Amino acid sequence: MTIRLYDTSARQIRDFTPIVPGCVSIYLCGATVQAAPHIGHIRSGLNFDIMRRWFTYRGYDVTLVRNVTDIDDKIINKAAEQGRPWWSIGYANECAFNDGYDALGCLRPTVEPRATGHVPEMIEMMRGLIERGHAYAADGNVYFDVRSFPGYLQLSNQELENLLQPSGEGETGKRDPRDFAMWKAAKEGEPSWETPWGRGRPGWHLECSAMAHKYLGTAFDIHGGGLDLIFPHHENEIAQAKAFGDDFARYWAHNAWVTMSGEKMSKSLGNSVLVSEMVKEWRPIVLRYYLGTPHYRSMIEYSPEALREAESAFARIEGFVQRVVEKAGAVEPASEVPPAFAEAMDDDFGVPQALAVVHTTVRQGNAALSADDKESAVARLAEVRAMLGVLGLDPLDERWAGGAGRGDDLHGVVDSLVRLVLEQRQAARSRKDWAAADAIRDQLQQSGLAIEDTPSGPRWSLS
Repeated sequence: MTIRLYDTSARQIRDFTPIVPGCVSIYLCGATVQAAPHIGHIRSGLNFDIMRRWFTYRGYDVTLVRNVTDIDDKIINKAAEQGRPWWSIGYANECAFNDGYDALGCLRPTVEPRATGHVPEMIEMMRGLIERGHAYAADGNVYFDVRSFPGYLQLSNQELENLLQPSGEGETGKRDPRDFAMWKAAKEGEPSWETPWGRGRPGWHLECSAMAHKYLGTAFDIHGGGLDLIFPHHENEIAQAKAFGDDFARYWAHNAWVTMSGEKMSKSLGNSVLVSEMVKEWRPIVLRYYLGTPHYRSMIEYSPEALREAESAFARIEGFVQRVVEKAGAVEPASEVPPAFAEAMDDDFGVPQALAVVHTTVRQGNAALSADDKESAVARLAEVRAMLGVLGLDPLDERWAGGAGRGDDLHGVVDSLVRLVLEQRQAARSRKDWAAADAIRDQLQQSGLAIEDTPSGPRWSLS
């Protein structure tokens, strides 16, 4: 058994070999909590949740560190606009992110450090970089000297001569305009911390290098995040960590974006879809199916139509699960997933190919039900539950049993209304008014519902 992973730094799929046998260490760039999350934000956490689950299934002990950037220019600006403390903005949105991760069934990370809790570690790293000649202080700022690090820009495959490094307000005293800020001098009225070079606050890139070093040591297996983080964030992380003396990440994995009209979902573009609003309209398990089943390196073009297709596809799986449970009672997941599913997941976490195995197994199970082959139907359900468990999509998992989110409340309302109509149809059948019964069934089918008559009564699902 070998898991293969696309390594951004190598620009190819490589066999995964952990640093410590039997263990996997992952650092995932988490939320910058200046606003509530849209589904594009949550996709990253969800993709790496599936990756983590598969490593765990394969017998690895997984450590997942996902940070929270709780100090940032945007957070400070929003605090000033709203007349609120900066930490209040950050904490409220950190809670919103965790609500979103929880609603979509993501396991909590092993460690979830906040940037503001690790200023001593950042000071230690800056001191070491200054001593090694890779950083310098100027006007209360501390900058990384990009020309001092020969490996700079290898991840993003750029040339230093062509680089235009983003620069922030107040970043004065640079020796080279391409040098980036590790520490920013304090401004009046803004939060700041004391350092040997004056009061100020951390730069974004330094935060992650310092936290990865603290929780995962000088070397770890996988560094993850969205494609948009490759430059400047991940490139600058590498420069700091390796210049400090760390080996840092052995593999780099990046998830693609959720787009609308071909553009990356972004609040600045006004095209974001908040998770808190989405779960009012859609069942969270359906949102997980929609965001988690495309390949993690593939773009997702958001549309209500695409979500409806995901809802219908998941309903076919869920309908099979429900039918077998009604016929045979509780069925535990199989101890192993089918070989074709494992092969797909081992190949760079190929969820689309793995999901095809799920749907094939569902069709086989439905055929067994039609043939009244209870034993085969139960066996197929055990396999389906094992596969869905890896993907975090098992509808019988207790995580979903209570309705994780308000979208399930909406589903419950629809279920109540449909059942009321089905009771009217059943009453028509009881008085042998076949024309009325058929008319009700036809109307439901025209509305996109499939009706199945079973020994325990009629059942509906999305057609």
